Amino acid sequence: MGTAANELNALGIATPAAGANIPPLDVARLRADFPILAREVNGRPLVYLDNAATSQKPRCVIDAQAHYYAQLNANVHRGVHRLSQEATDAFEAARDTVQRFMNAARREEIIFVRGTTEAINLVASSFGGRFRPGDEILITAMEHHSNIVPWQLACERSGAVLKVAPVNDEGELLVAEFERLLGNRTRIVALAHVSNALGTITPVRELIGRAHARGVPVLLDGAQAVPHVAVDVQALDCDFYAFSAHKLYGPTGIGVLYGKAALLDVMPPWQGGGDMIRQVSFAGTTYSELPYKFEAGTPDIAGAIALGAAIRYVEETGIDAIAAHEQALLEHATRQARATPGLRLVGAARNKAAILSFVFDDIHAHDVGTILDHEGVAVRTGHHCAMPLMERFGLPSTVRASFAMYNTHDEVDALFAALRRVREVFDG
Repeated sequence: MGTAANELNALGIATPAAGANIPPLDVARLRADFPILAREVNGRPLVYLDNAATSQKPRCVIDAQAHYYAQLNANVHRGVHRLSQEATDAFEAARDTVQRFMNAARREEIIFVRGTTEAINLVASSFGGRFRPGDEILITAMEHHSNIVPWQLACERSGAVLKVAPVNDEGELLVAEFERLLGNRTRIVALAHVSNALGTITPVRELIGRAHARGVPVLLDGAQAVPHVAVDVQALDCDFYAFSAHKLYGPTGIGVLYGKAALLDVMPPWQGGGDMIRQVSFAGTTYSELPYKFEAGTPDIAGAIALGAAIRYVEETGIDAIAAHEQALLEHATRQARATPGLRLVGAARNKAAILSFVFDDIHAHDVGTILDHEGVAVRTGHHCAMPLMERFGLPSTVRASFAMYNTHDEVDALFAALRRVREVFDG
């Protein structure tokens, strides 16, 4: 295996077999699958470059959700009537699809939650219930608020201490500092697989190895990874992995927590109520087996079924082809960014996913985003729920363009044409 493949494997990115031929995406065909891409905004064709916030949905996902409500609508589990049985079969088939997609060892290791945020809160509350004063939780300076605040709450409850591994000026984790902070009191490591604000791909496989050498479990926030790279939780050997459907071409309000069964088995329930119980009396309650112990109440049945459809769509398209296409878009955009007067890139890691963050030092990011919207270009401006990272770079906000399988080189060109319009407006 070549040096580049070794490097990608260290990042936790599965690489194609040597000599594998990855056919290019038929982007025009893909775009026809996404109804919203035919819209106009302010009289111009929509250029949607806000995929890191949420991706658009193909027709098959929209149809899967509508089909549940039109043909299957019933609550899952325990129902003896036909609709309930069919809904249960479709819901549990979606769990099997997620298991295959992540290569989890057991279907019981797949827990449906509302999204990445809820998944991390579940682990911080349930697994975190064992933390004691002086214990340490290790995260990085690149984390989304969803992978900061739950651990701060766990520290407040337990007296544990939050440790933060820093990043360099390129937005890359300082691995030596991470190693220094990984100590005898570390009880869990929680890392973004891919930074939502910078696109940096964290060398998670290497970091997991270092943590496991000390007996420390690792949670990966995969919200920004699963749309862009192949994820194999067994190959990574992570202990927990969280992602949201809505960034993976699926619906909002549904996500996944993967956890190793040995850990989930000993963790107490996070929420109580229906479907997570085996027997209830006023004297006490016994809980259901995995994964239902962590799925209290009626789940987002339609969302899970539509997530399954989204995963199948990604698999049929080919994650390697998607990744190659998005990298070409990112390289094209980066070249234009470096040639744009007054534009400064924020985050120049050697290994990045399809996110381009930048600023004009003399123009507020929100003003940039507003003018881009008038030109039909949708980007995200702000702190991207990564305020400590913005503080690290001395910035209140950035402009973030983020790419997906359906974006084109022409859309990248449209972004930079709109950015030239920004300069015209402010330069008079």
